[in-house]
Amino acid sequence: MASENGEKVESGAVPETKAKKNWVLLSLRVVAFLVTASATLVMALNKQTKSFVVATVGSTPIRATISAKFNQTPAFVFFVIANGNASLHNLVMIVVDVLGPQYDYKGLRLASIAILDMMTMALASAGDGAATFMAELGRNGNSHARWDKICDKFETYCNRGGAALIVSFIGFILLLIISLMSIIKLLKPNRINHVSS
Repeated sequence: MASENGEKVESGAVPETKAKKNWVLLSLRVVAFLVTASATLVMALNKQTKSFVVATVGSTPIRATISAKFNQTPAFVFFVIANGNASLHNLVMIVVDVLGPQYDYKGLRLASIAILDMMTMALASAGDGAATFMAELGRNGNSHARWDKICDKFETYCNRGGAALIVSFIGFILLLIISLMSIIKLLKPNRINHVSS
């Protein structure tokens, strides 16, 4: 094919750009999988046990051993489920991106991927929000409700939970970018004309 100034342009230029965009999306999915999986594992394995003096009888201290675990707070359980779901979703979408084009049926594959991406992003956002609220409550307490903070007693537990939250928010941003790219890929004009004809 010749261009306006007589130079030859190879017809493979468009598929190369398309392949590059697919690799960008695939790479984002791999990173999102790793990030959400690490947030899931850090929070799911988050546990700290400490002994406290709860009373003194004469000169003998009475100690109690208390454990802080993620599964004692429903918001953290939801966080683990939401991020685990996001990890699994990205893993399945990686497989679909690699093997899926040969199984596309009337463009439904891209529409399904876009819808599932948005649902996963919404679920991850809800899990992050719930866990952030509980983390703030654990760090600062609530004087109006007379809820004491616990992070002054379980620092390691709170620091690990905070790290899981930060990583999960990075995963949420990646899921947002992936979702936008899926929608753009779905709504390309040449794709819509190709499916309708």
